[in-house]
Amino acid sequence: MVPLRQQIKVASYIIGKKLSGEKRYPLVLMLEPLFQCNLACAGCGKIAYPQDILKQRVSVEDAIKAVEECGAPMVSIPGGEPLLHKEMPQIVVELVKRKKFVYLCSNAVLLSKKMDEYQPSPYLTFSIHLDGLKERHDASVCKEGVFEKAVAAIRQARSRGFRVTANCTLFQGEHPQEVAEFFDFCMELGVEGITVSPGFNYEKAPRQDVFMPSKKGKEMFRDIFRLGKQRPKEKKWKFNQSSLFLSYLAGNEQYQCTAWSNPTYNVFGWQRPCYLLVNEGYAKTYKELMETTNWESYGTGRNPKCDNCMTHCGYEGTAIEDTFAHPIKALRVMMNGPETEGPMAPDLPILYKHESEPSVTKVSASEGCGTGCGCSSKK
Repeated sequence: MVPLRQQIKVASYIIGKKLSGEKRYPLVLMLEPLFQCNLACAGCGKIAYPQDILKQRVSVEDAIKAVEECGAPMVSIPGGEPLLHKEMPQIVVELVKRKKFVYLCSNAVLLSKKMDEYQPSPYLTFSIHLDGLKERHDASVCKEGVFEKAVAAIRQARSRGFRVTANCTLFQGEHPQEVAEFFDFCMELGVEGITVSPGFNYEKAPRQDVFMPSKKGKEMFRDIFRLGKQRPKEKKWKFNQSSLFLSYLAGNEQYQCTAWSNPTYNVFGWQRPCYLLVNEGYAKTYKELMETTNWESYGTGRNPKCDNCMTHCGYEGTAIEDTFAHPIKALRVMMNGPETEGPMAPDLPILYKHESEPSVTKVSASEGCGTGCGCSSKK
């Protein structure tokens, strides 16, 4: 559950943007200060960059410049592993001074050693990467013992008064009952909420077989949320996300990607269109990113690379827009949870075409094409 202070500030920011008539604006800046990491997860390819790139760091000056240039009220700091950045405490201090809500994303391997370098604040949250209980999480990060270190660090951070959330990515082969038990465990740990998203086939990931098609993802989330509704009121799961995004994950809403709501800045500059697509180029300034990126060429049904993506960086912003447009619907889902029965929302049409096709084909975005092209659309 997002604290009221943060909800009010973000809501005021959005209302201001709407009153000014601005159509595309950022909600969260994805600030990637480095790609280097102390783990080698199967679903992440950040460390696939050459050593000279892995040694690079976004400076404090450039980080603050990017934050101020963008103006988003929230800043997510992933990596790599941001705790490896020697100037990370200074970056956090500067962002907190500016009253930005900072989510410092970490695998928590170094958190116990580094915790003294940070001070508890309503503007700072440690977002700890956990993909399941011990066996599942350690398999996901390809190293034994990481789960226990992360859990110990979470307990230590909570005891010191830090805000802590769990950041969970679900991959192919998940069992809903096991995910439900993991969510129960997160609540017992006392985390503020869970950020959950299906894994998207990140282009540099060393393994591509861990990602699931969007239709399977929606069915999986329905199974998970169905189990969640069986929990007693005092054990209900808390999520660090909008109710309509969770409903979208369960297939009840069909949203288009709004990647500009979560722009990415890293050692190369402003990444187009999001942190998941690594070969689309970079802009030198935020203004250039917003004005020269062909946003309409990305998203479900618009680009074969995007068809199975349901990640929060592309669709949470869309869900928040829908929340403002339909607050009663959002409140109903918040009170009752996502619908887990009945037909799913229809898929968006496929608007792109392959070179071998004479015309645009409009079909489901969640099935396979059979053309041998490697995409996820169906003829």
